[in-house]
Amino acid sequence: MKKIISLLLLLLFTASFSFAQKKKSTPVVKKPLTPDVYDGWRDINYKALTPDGNYAALLINPQDGDGRAVFYNLSSFKEGSVQRAAELTLTFDSKQAVFKIKPQKEKVKELRRQKKKKEDLPKDSLGIFNFSSRAVEKIADVKSFKVPEKAGNWLAYTLEAKKEEKKTADKTDTTKKKESVKPVKKAKKNGDDNGYTLVLRRLSDKQEVTFSYVKDYAFAKFGQGIVFTSTGNDTTQKAGVYWYDLQKSSLQQIHEGHKKFKYKGLSINEDGNQLAFLLDSDTTKALLRQFSLYHWQTSQDKAKELISTQTSGVPSEWLVSEHYTPLFSQNSKTLFVGLAPRPLLPDTTKLDEEIIKVDIWNWRDSVLQTQQARQLENEKKRSYLAAYNLQNNTLKALSNEHLPSITLTDEGNALYALAISDKPYRWSNFYDINTPQDAYVINIQSGEQKQIGKALKGDTFISPKGNYIYWYSQIDTAWFSFSINSSQIHSLTKSLPVAFADEEDDHPDYPSAYGRLGWTEGDQQFLVYDRYDIWSLDPENKRAAINLTKVGRSQKIVFRYIKLDPEEKFIKADAQLLLSAFNEVTKASGYYSLNLKTNELKKLLSSDNRYAGTVKAMQSDKILFTRESFTEFPDVWVSNLSFQSPKKLTNANPQMKNYKWGSVELVKFTSLDNVPLEGLLYKPENFDPTKKYPMLVYFYEKSSEQLYSHFKPQPAWSIIQRVMCVSNDYLVFIPDIVYKIGLPGESAYNSIMPGVTSMIAKGFVDEKNIGIQGQSWGGYQTAYIITRTNLFKAAGAGAAVVNMTSAYGGIRWGSGLSRMFQYEQSQSRIGGTLWDKPLYYLENSPLFTADKIQTPVLIMQNDKDDAVPWYQGIEFYMALRRLQKPVWMLVYNDEVHNLQQRQNRKDYDIRLMQFFDYYLKGAEEPLWMKQGIKATEKGILKGF
Repeated sequence: MKKIISLLLLLLFTASFSFAQKKKSTPVVKKPLTPDVYDGWRDINYKALTPDGNYAALLINPQDGDGRAVFYNLSSFKEGSVQRAAELTLTFDSKQAVFKIKPQKEKVKELRRQKKKKEDLPKDSLGIFNFSSRAVEKIADVKSFKVPEKAGNWLAYTLEAKKEEKKTADKTDTTKKKESVKPVKKAKKNGDDNGYTLVLRRLSDKQEVTFSYVKDYAFAKFGQGIVFTSTGNDTTQKAGVYWYDLQKSSLQQIHEGHKKFKYKGLSINEDGNQLAFLLDSDTTKALLRQFSLYHWQTSQDKAKELISTQTSGVPSEWLVSEHYTPLFSQNSKTLFVGLAPRPLLPDTTKLDEEIIKVDIWNWRDSVLQTQQARQLENEKKRSYLAAYNLQNNTLKALSNEHLPSITLTDEGNALYALAISDKPYRWSNFYDINTPQDAYVINIQSGEQKQIGKALKGDTFISPKGNYIYWYSQIDTAWFSFSINSSQIHSLTKSLPVAFADEEDDHPDYPSAYGRLGWTEGDQQFLVYDRYDIWSLDPENKRAAINLTKVGRSQKIVFRYIKLDPEEKFIKADAQLLLSAFNEVTKASGYYSLNLKTNELKKLLSSDNRYAGTVKAMQSDKILFTRESFTEFPDVWVSNLSFQSPKKLTNANPQMKNYKWGSVELVKFTSLDNVPLEGLLYKPENFDPTKKYPMLVYFYEKSSEQLYSHFKPQPAWSIIQRVMCVSNDYLVFIPDIVYKIGLPGESAYNSIMPGVTSMIAKGFVDEKNIGIQGQSWGGYQTAYIITRTNLFKAAGAGAAVVNMTSAYGGIRWGSGLSRMFQYEQSQSRIGGTLWDKPLYYLENSPLFTADKIQTPVLIMQNDKDDAVPWYQGIEFYMALRRLQKPVWMLVYNDEVHNLQQRQNRKDYDIRLMQFFDYYLKGAEEPLWMKQGIKATEKGILKGF
């Protein structure tokens, strides 16, 4: 009997175990992605390591909603988190994280729906996270905060103004006469005019000091002290500028002012023993504000006026600019200040109807009126650099209206600076955006100017120690250097056997450089890139150029330097460099190290992924980076510089496993011009090669390098969302395009069409249900292609130029530039003017062959488009409507070239996919397509 019972128990156990195993292995039924997932999909918006490398801090936020800060102990991997954290800062001693805590987003929205005033909405709090104890302290109603850049243990924050409670009248005593009530002086209110309460906290023991009515404040870099301005509390604290010594815990008023004085530009030298600030002591409402520069040293009792309009060296009718924050050189020998011409002031006695408002477009203007309008606020605030020598108390103006741009080097310590001017050549920059520049060397002490280059086309720079001016010449496609000591110009790369300019550039203009890495210590060597490798150049050609990475070109690996220290000014001669590596053939990427002392190049990590976002701890070799692929979200990983045993730190979107995602593969084909090309083919999950799938074709120029890029579900930036399409059983094909000058439309056709037909030949593309979509330049190419073929069943063309003859003379409103350069030099690749090559403009304009279009078209053209004139969409729509072609146009009000407002991006995302679903999948035609939305229904009905 016992044997029978035992056998039964064994059978029951086996059956239970078998059921459990079966249940455990049941696959998750994945759902297709829908727009409902957008808001909750998370991004990692910030990542950092404490200086000692022991802790990591990240901000993980949903696309719309409340996020959180996450703090990791990298030894134990224990974590702490704080909800709704933002503006996160780590203290230099690696002990705390300080951040804002935002109010609940939905709560704020609900109060706004109730039409609550701004002052009645919840305010930010301050959060302090202690890494060792993992404790969080919260302080309510905080307006701003700061910590010293290079010192721990101190925090300063300002408190929001408290809302005054309304006092109810006392109706009990009616015997008092109004005449007997003495007027009560109103209490001074906190606010932008008077300032806010400033709290200075020592973090180690939470001891605090409070200061009243503070308008501005700043810590010394190394925590020597804090400076602040106050309008005064009329009793214990007078109006003026104060210095609080953090070592001595002592407060000193260094300038006594008036509550209506305007202080700006608080600046502290690196040693923390000198201050500078700007002061406007005029208490009237005069339109002309005249600032003076004040200077103080810890050995002085009060700050002294250093520069005013009367100071020798300030040009006549010029002022000290309020828009340039004074800057100490690192060695504190020089104080840099901004000067500016006295502004032209309006006549305030005139009524509005008496003021003539007219733009006068003069052909002699050096800059177009539209550019001037875009640059107006910057021009009003433009200042010109001057140097005040703190040793001999002399001021030298370094720049002026004819020589506007100055670049300092060696943290302001160098004797020389670089000055550049494009003023002689500005007239032509409305059609030639590569405006030439004249280059000068400026002596900081004497102000002497020496021209060292004329009409240079290309960017010009100065070396870290100020020994060389160097530039890339677009005309010569080579790097040059100018030795300030010898006044000699040296051609550095022209004789080398490889190109240092873009080898694949197909624009009708000079190709751009691959870029520069930097300089070694003491300006000894200049490091630059070719297409693949890193080269070391002697700035005076005394030593032959050296290819440091050697194998890049032969192995088709692109090496680029990863700057791990944001404050790095130069590279040590024996440094171990961290390099990114991208294989042009396989699209794999990873990391290499390069030892400059031994020239050893070592592979550290490489895989079929994309790596990015590399950050390093300041005082250790601990690093954070992201790894991604089409199917892998770019979560954060932690490692050291050897990349031994990297560990995944985050899993920001665990819900990914619940959704159909798909796959991507690199495909190859040949253009009609017989050029080998590549493209990306995205396939649905559980792809069945025996089935036929509808396919969407999207493109811009070249996209194959994105093989291992991740695309998260989010409202579209004016293009199809490939991950959303693939999740909903579309194929998505993205071909590369190469161009011939003068034939942009035909080049696109010759590249895209053989790619599409090669996909059809694979047998799984439903050739009767293929759509095409593009935005901007892609929109133009879409519009052109459907004039040449009826293969596509539906087309989406966003912000497309369809008439190059009318667009040629238009304005790019985002910059104020003429659109001429677009066609003569840039993306449109015509390579000549409208009157030089009129047939090219006509033949490449889809508008003039719109009668050949048989494809239904969805146009998007926004009425504040800052790149393409929105009347291009109108021309296209009107032509197709006149020809009785199926056409719809979406015009998002007050939106620019690419949609910015989230609600509009969501809306377009839905309409674009409804359009394609109707034509390619046979879905029901939505109301907005079938009947339209009337003006009276706008903003009320969506018609989905």
